[in-house]
Amino acid sequence: MRLSTTQASPKRPVNLTLSETTVEQARQFTGNLSATVEALLAEFVAKESAAHNDKHQLYAQVAEAWNQFEATHGSFADEYSTL
Repeated sequence: MRLSTTQASPKRPVNLTLSETTVEQARQFTGNLSATVEALLAEFVAKESAAHNDKHQLYAQVAEAWNQFEATHGSFADEYSTL
């Protein structure tokens, strides 16, 4: 999965409220907590964006299938229409 952050991206401070215990444990594994959190957040954003795009494509396919069905068979409400 391709991450959209680069070293040249502008940075700004952001306040996060994190568990003190979790931060202490994370510092045992990384010397740069900000970079680690940024990489994890970028991965999350990419995953959610892909899921959103997949859902959008699914909805478009369902709409197309419904339109094809209606073009072939007509609307089930046509026989009840008062127009």
